[in-house]
Amino acid sequence: MDTSADPSPLIAWFDDLRADDVPRVGGKNASLGEMVSQLATAGIPVPPGFATTAAAYWATIDGSELRATLAAELDAFHANTRSLAEVGAAIRRAIREAPLPDALRAAITAAYRALGERVGDPTPTVAVRSSATAEDLPEASFAGQQETFLNIRGEAEVLAACQACYASLFTDRAITYREANGFDHLKVALSIGIQAMARSDRGAAGVIFTLDTETGFADVVMINAAWGLGENVVKGEVNPDEYYVHKPGLADPALRPILRKRLGAKEKTMVFASGGSQTTRNLDTPQGKRDRFALEDNDILTLARWAALIERHYSERAGKPTPMDIEWAKDGVSGKLYILQARPETVQSRRRGAAEMVSYVLEDRAEPIVLGRSVGGAIVSGEVCVIRHPDEIDRFRPGSILVAEITDPDWVPIMRQAAGIITDHGGRTCHAAIVSRELGIPAVVGTGDATTRLGDGDTVTLSCAEGEVGKIYAGALRFRRETIDLHDLPATRTKIMLNLADPGSALRHWRLPVDGIGLARMEFIITEDVQVHPMALAHPERVSEPEARAAIDALTRAYPSPTEYFVETLGRGIGMLAASVYPRPAIVRMSDFKTNEYARLLGGADFEHHEENPMIGFRGASRYYSERYRDGFALECRAIRYVREVLGLTNVVVMIPFCRTLGEADRVLEVMAAEGLRRGEGPGEGGLRVYVMCEIPSNVILAREFSARFDGFSIGSNDLTQLVLGTDRDSELLAHIYDERDPAVVSMIQQVIREAHGAGRPVGICGQAPSDHPDFAEMLVEAGIDSISLNPDSVLGVRRRVADLEARLAAGAKSHAS
Repeated sequence: MDTSADPSPLIAWFDDLRADDVPRVGGKNASLGEMVSQLATAGIPVPPGFATTAAAYWATIDGSELRATLAAELDAFHANTRSLAEVGAAIRRAIREAPLPDALRAAITAAYRALGERVGDPTPTVAVRSSATAEDLPEASFAGQQETFLNIRGEAEVLAACQACYASLFTDRAITYREANGFDHLKVALSIGIQAMARSDRGAAGVIFTLDTETGFADVVMINAAWGLGENVVKGEVNPDEYYVHKPGLADPALRPILRKRLGAKEKTMVFASGGSQTTRNLDTPQGKRDRFALEDNDILTLARWAALIERHYSERAGKPTPMDIEWAKDGVSGKLYILQARPETVQSRRRGAAEMVSYVLEDRAEPIVLGRSVGGAIVSGEVCVIRHPDEIDRFRPGSILVAEITDPDWVPIMRQAAGIITDHGGRTCHAAIVSRELGIPAVVGTGDATTRLGDGDTVTLSCAEGEVGKIYAGALRFRRETIDLHDLPATRTKIMLNLADPGSALRHWRLPVDGIGLARMEFIITEDVQVHPMALAHPERVSEPEARAAIDALTRAYPSPTEYFVETLGRGIGMLAASVYPRPAIVRMSDFKTNEYARLLGGADFEHHEENPMIGFRGASRYYSERYRDGFALECRAIRYVREVLGLTNVVVMIPFCRTLGEADRVLEVMAAEGLRRGEGPGEGGLRVYVMCEIPSNVILAREFSARFDGFSIGSNDLTQLVLGTDRDSELLAHIYDERDPAVVSMIQQVIREAHGAGRPVGICGQAPSDHPDFAEMLVEAGIDSISLNPDSVLGVRRRVADLEARLAAGAKSHAS
């Protein structure tokens, strides 16, 4: 049957719709039509379906002469003679009781039968979704204003669901939404999408964003996934898996650029219900499935590639970058992936052109009492208001911090009045997260137990400014808000780079005008993400403590082996850092724990010995070729290869810390080469580059000889000062002596810059001194330092100081020459 030729103005097949058909079929259905009609040839599968038109809605309203009824009820609401609840209920009842016009019933029934012919099932299972002509617009995008009905089967159920969709145009939340956005209720129509369902109830489903939802960083695709139907992810009923994929790497089919795989609890699985009034039901997810990722790597990459194609199509159509919000499903019967919906993302895309950055800094220190996923980047303090059920919404106290198990669109009126939001369930794409971003309110979602841990009336501080982990602290802690102006930043000869360690906060700094990462510290990733001593993963049989072995088993449960857990977790953490500045360089320092620090890792006590002075003990390069740590260093090397060869982040430069002698340098380079990291070889222009830290007097004295073995130097001013002056940098008694500006230290720094440049090698510095001391920064620039690596909060100030100094030096040189 040729359904594409259906002449009825009441029905439109997705095949015949385009993105500019919003007035006819609403945002969701117009976008579905755009994908079906324009992207099917690119290999993006969308389940087939059809839509009722705006004309069908008005035929229903006018057929029962409802316009006057709607206008009268809305006038009563505006006059405050009837409440929102009373008006909404009256309008919904009137629409539900109005019969669908015979022509519309016949058109829907005929199209449903034709859809059955397409999919080979006379009574196909469909999703019946609402698509209003005033939603999914760039300026108005609050999620879930109207209803969706899943697992609808048979003509009678389809017609009943359509009637319910029409009534849902006047839910209390939809009325509130249109009032807030200035839409005329009597000029907004509703289209209904009837779409064949993928059997994700037996598979998995979720949401994709083609940028980082928290920072607006555009070079990643973020995917959330859970078992069963995707409603649990959208509504925040579960804490989903979270995957990040690096877009630039998707162009090379040989790469697998998955930057992050975070296992979610996936507490519930939504499945089809059979019999009764409910069409779906939630089951407890078995522990075995909770401990597994819902998507294989191949599926993650396929979805990411489709998302990038969809984004490219919509961007070309709009003539500007258009990040996308996409729903997907995996059919558990066929194993096939599908795209279900796509719409423009509307929060971060509006902020991308901002000429300033706002950041928050927590000034007090405390232990958090609740942890979750951060949304929004801000900090607030306030009184907790715990709302456990929608029936309790009326007792919400405006200006307090809302704490709830989940939120849905009915909660939006009180969410608007909240200082912050905390939920037990949900990921970064759940309803609470989406709405909090729209409103500019910080939220911590997926805490697991906030409603039981926090008491109504408690004063807490909600912090989303410490990376991807959102933290709730008891009491009102001090914090400050900083606005960073990005206008008219000067160029500098000296490269300004970042010191970074936390992959979870790396993307927050993408707008900063930097030349790359001058120091990425591996230790933070090992401590916070890996949590296990590398040797305990290389040799788990040597871990003696039962508690430590159990904890290691729990951490590594989703991976083929403990070593793969280390390589992928560390590799992806490094990858997130490197991706934030790609293709600019990211200099990654190999591990530089001291023995006492290593011993604190899980299983570490079995592999470390006590040292009286760990600061100048068994650390840095000395560990890498020692049999005590050789197998652990091999895992570090495998992680670097993973980043460069699997993730495709060839901007990673390796740096060796605390390399005492030339012989030690040779041995470390030999071990690295044996592990597949040979200097000057491998992917990327010029192959692998290897730097050395300059933090020991021997590095300065033999700078020419070290230059023959390494591609560059990075001055670690803290250790260099300690060893030049013979002071313990942590000693309060010697604090008056410890000073990077001491003439002996300055002489050493000037010497290594001179000697390295003589050998054609660049020199950078990655200490705090240039931020703290303008005269020290001036000395570095005068000496010809190639780069200064700083903490993010120091970048703009130091850049301006360096630019002023370079201008003065250039003017002085010109004056001297004349």
